[in-house]
Amino acid sequence: MNRLLLAQSAAGDGNPWLILIPLGALGLLLLFGLLYLTSRYKRCPSNRVLVIFGRVGTNRAARCHHGGGAMVWPLIQDYAFLSLEPMVIDIPLEGALSLNNIRVNVPATFTVGISTDPVLMNNAAERLLMLDDRKIRDQAQDIILGQLRLVIATLSIEEINKDREKFMALINENVAQEVNKIGLDLINVNIRDITDESGYISAIGKRAAAEAINRAKVEVAQQLREGDVGEAVADRERNVRVAEEIATSIEGKKQAERSQRVAIAAFEAEAVVGEVSSKRDQEIATAEREAETVAAQKRAEQGQRIAVATAEARAIEGENKSQEEIAQYNANLAEVRASASQRAGVASAKADELILQAERERELARLSKEQLAPQEIEKRRIEIAAEAEAERTRREAKGDADAILAKYMAEAEGIQKVLEAKAQGYQRLITACGENIHVAPTLLLIEKLPEIVAEQVKAIQNLKIDKITVWDSGGGNTGDGAQGATAGFLSGLIGSLPAVHDLAEQAGIDLPPAFGKVRPVRSEVRKKESGTEPTSEGRDGRSH
Repeated sequence: MNRLLLAQSAAGDGNPWLILIPLGALGLLLLFGLLYLTSRYKRCPSNRVLVIFGRVGTNRAARCHHGGGAMVWPLIQDYAFLSLEPMVIDIPLEGALSLNNIRVNVPATFTVGISTDPVLMNNAAERLLMLDDRKIRDQAQDIILGQLRLVIATLSIEEINKDREKFMALINENVAQEVNKIGLDLINVNIRDITDESGYISAIGKRAAAEAINRAKVEVAQQLREGDVGEAVADRERNVRVAEEIATSIEGKKQAERSQRVAIAAFEAEAVVGEVSSKRDQEIATAEREAETVAAQKRAEQGQRIAVATAEARAIEGENKSQEEIAQYNANLAEVRASASQRAGVASAKADELILQAERERELARLSKEQLAPQEIEKRRIEIAAEAEAERTRREAKGDADAILAKYMAEAEGIQKVLEAKAQGYQRLITACGENIHVAPTLLLIEKLPEIVAEQVKAIQNLKIDKITVWDSGGGNTGDGAQGATAGFLSGLIGSLPAVHDLAEQAGIDLPPAFGKVRPVRSEVRKKESGTEPTSEGRDGRSH
């Protein structure tokens, strides 16, 4: 109030400077405030993201702007920039385990950058603000390595190697989802090469190359065959076309000769016409000169004698010139006639030479067509047939050799498996017998008995036997103590049983129960054997 009263009193006193000084200070204050507020307005370049943090709103940590500008209020807000420039990240992935448990090496290059999507920009502002490029690249590399290993674990080697589109789609999908969480956007993926430690991919490539080579060989053979057929057809068409062209050439030469003769005649006629025309021009010129001479003489007579003398001199000069021109015309005419005659002779000689050359070429073409062309065709046909026969023989021989080799290999594998199976069976049989080692040979012998009996039956199966007659006395013992045939056979068979048992015992074989058993001979039986009464145990002291 005091200042206001002072200003009013000063104004009342008539001093205007006392009013302008406060107004100037207020204007400066307003100007400085405006400049400060202007400095707090931040513009965002097109290759950056403006991040304003501080008090930016409820439940928000930062506010992002791409392009344009925004006011950054002092004390309660601050700002920073995020670069949108792409970052190239090398991923030297080695030893990643695929679906079929084969480790592969997949070196790749990923290009990422901060996204301009509002949600992703906020993610980048929350997780990447104030970080340098190296730390951002390290975080992205760790995420990409994990996702790339995860994608490879879901695919087989064949899918990774053949279906690259599916492989790249899975990489883009999985990696993009993970890097979006930290505000990055996947721009590009470049898989440099795919290898494996076991060489499986290389083997697949070699197999595909071998299949392609085989298909190419078959196609080459087919193309060679079609080429030989096409060559024969082309030779035939060429011969026909050559004959047609020769005929056309002969016809054209005849027409040229006719045109040449007509042209020569025309030139001669033109020469005669030119000669007559020259004579006519000479006569006309002579007449004109004579007329001029007469006129000059008439004019000279009318003039003075000097004019007459001058006219006579001019007339003489003109006459001399006329004679000179006449002589020149005659010389030119003779020269033209000689040149025309010379050209006509040269043209005639050239025409004769061309005719002779055409006849010679026609004769050579005829001989080539009638004699050489069939021989060349036959020679080529024989060569093609010989090559085809040789190729067929080679392929048949190779096929037979492969078939024989495959047959022998299959037989060898079959024999080997049979022997291995028999060895296992024998081993199990011996294991099953345990301590009784004599059981195994007996079982094997019994197993082979049907085959032996079958072979014996085959030996007599073709013999025709109507009946069997046994001649015997029927009385057992004869008077002299001899036995009948049948009784003797049975006695001999029974008597051979002990020897069979001894042989089986030595061989370690147990005979079937039907062959009986051998028991020791008791003492009383031996005593009875010394007498004449037989025992119930048999004459030989053994059971039957």
